[in-house]
Amino acid sequence: MTRHLVVALVGIALIFFILFQLGSSLSTIEVPAEGGTYSEGVLGYSDAISPILLTQNNPVDRDLSSLIFNGLTALDDTGRLLPALATEWQVSEDGTVYDFELRRGVTWHDGVPFTAADVAFTIQAIQDPDFQGDPALHELWRNVTVETQGDYAVRFILPEPFIPFIYYTTVGVLPAHLLSDILPADLPTSEFSTQRPIGTGMFRVENVTPDRVTLVANADFWGPQPYLQQLEIWSFGDWDSMLAAYKRGDIQGVYRVSPQHLSELAELPDLQLYSAQQAGYGLIYLNMQRENAPFFQDKNVRQALLYAIDRQALIDDVLHGQGIMADSPIPPTGWAYDPSVRHYPADPQAAMVLLDSAGWSDTNGDRTRDKDGVEMVFTLFTSDDPSMIAMAEAIAQYWSVIGVDARVQPQGAGLVSNFLQQSPRNFDSVLIEVGLAADPDPYPWWHSTQTGEGGQNFSGFSNREADIAIEQARAIPDQQRRTELYHTFQEIFAEEVPSLLIYYPIYTYAVDLKVQGVQLSPLLVNSDRFRNIDDWYVETQKIVVTEKPPLDKTQE
Repeated sequence: MTRHLVVALVGIALIFFILFQLGSSLSTIEVPAEGGTYSEGVLGYSDAISPILLTQNNPVDRDLSSLIFNGLTALDDTGRLLPALATEWQVSEDGTVYDFELRRGVTWHDGVPFTAADVAFTIQAIQDPDFQGDPALHELWRNVTVETQGDYAVRFILPEPFIPFIYYTTVGVLPAHLLSDILPADLPTSEFSTQRPIGTGMFRVENVTPDRVTLVANADFWGPQPYLQQLEIWSFGDWDSMLAAYKRGDIQGVYRVSPQHLSELAELPDLQLYSAQQAGYGLIYLNMQRENAPFFQDKNVRQALLYAIDRQALIDDVLHGQGIMADSPIPPTGWAYDPSVRHYPADPQAAMVLLDSAGWSDTNGDRTRDKDGVEMVFTLFTSDDPSMIAMAEAIAQYWSVIGVDARVQPQGAGLVSNFLQQSPRNFDSVLIEVGLAADPDPYPWWHSTQTGEGGQNFSGFSNREADIAIEQARAIPDQQRRTELYHTFQEIFAEEVPSLLIYYPIYTYAVDLKVQGVQLSPLLVNSDRFRNIDDWYVETQKIVVTEKPPLDKTQE
């Protein structure tokens, strides 16, 4: 029996109950009803609607995949694992064997039963040398052995303990019966990925056009049925076109709201703004391996650069309050965050004292510090996003006060590939926003082995004590001990300042007041805004309730 049928029956029962109550007054209230359409505008266009091909560069595909597909597990707003296509799981004592019991009775949108063969197929597609998705996803699954245990059980065997592995079982599962004849190299351009994706999720695809994807509620969904009957994702190439579509009434929601547009949306009387913290941070990577910027190798200089920045002012003025000052690479929403980690308040005087003690001074009167013939001059790259440019320019101004000359250089597409991922690293410093995974494991970003080609330790941070804490934490199942190790890592990071943490981003989402039931909790990825979409509604129905008169205590 569905939740909504229960609501209807309760409403009928209330009516009959009321009819038999003498001396009572009647009134009506509105409650959610099934039906209706929610239309949302997004910036960008879909490329491949496939859960194993998702990239950070295309949030539209991630949104659609989250609604159409399911993983073995899912995450709640605290990062805790929940059952999805798997109902339960067990991990061996040595942390290398993961056994999952699969949910029975689940069907794909075309009616074919879901089985362990689909799970095995999905992982094997990720492991294929011609896999076209995120290389990090391929690398994570590459050496994992997958064994099906009948139709409704699957086992993963890891070559060595890796505790964060369990969080990667949230990856969406693909249907083997539709894709087994398609080569992994052809999956991104296949009809399945571009026109006819078939999943097990709450919504199924009804129609795909270049600028609109129409989804309808999956009547056979294994979980709760949504109130909404239809969901439309409209794609736009620019902000002005999307806003005009809202004002015309074509769409009811706007994703994503950048800080410079907040005041404009706040003036629209029928638009509700929702905000939540995102899992990630804005930071400045300092290239400590850059020969022409030797000052970055000095801890005192790195600390001074952080002291010189009024980060709260940047959040207030540039981000319009859409951020929280960051002091740790593990966000405060995570269980491993250390609230006692060292903080760096804005203190230009402390910054200058540190630079003086490190031997960096203005010896030639040009207002730029120098040492041994090297001037403290470098390039600060950032994206072409107006907010990021404004922030970079403000930071450069803060640094100029302490005698540091940073020259801002915005980049369009290719900031990551052309600078951060180049080997050797071809940049001085980069202001960028980074997204994080559910598990707090900092290995991909800060372990010394990740400084080379293909790694994401873009600053070149290398610290043996930090490496040991990171390595031990990802191999120990005891969460309390992992927390202690991550606190150690955070202490080292705060002391060494391998990069300059600026802010934890705040996500803002705009939805018309006609759409009810929307809640926004901390987000790991932007598609988490749909986490409670089964509670959203645009249609209502009236039910009759009784209001008993107050007790007359004079009749005694």
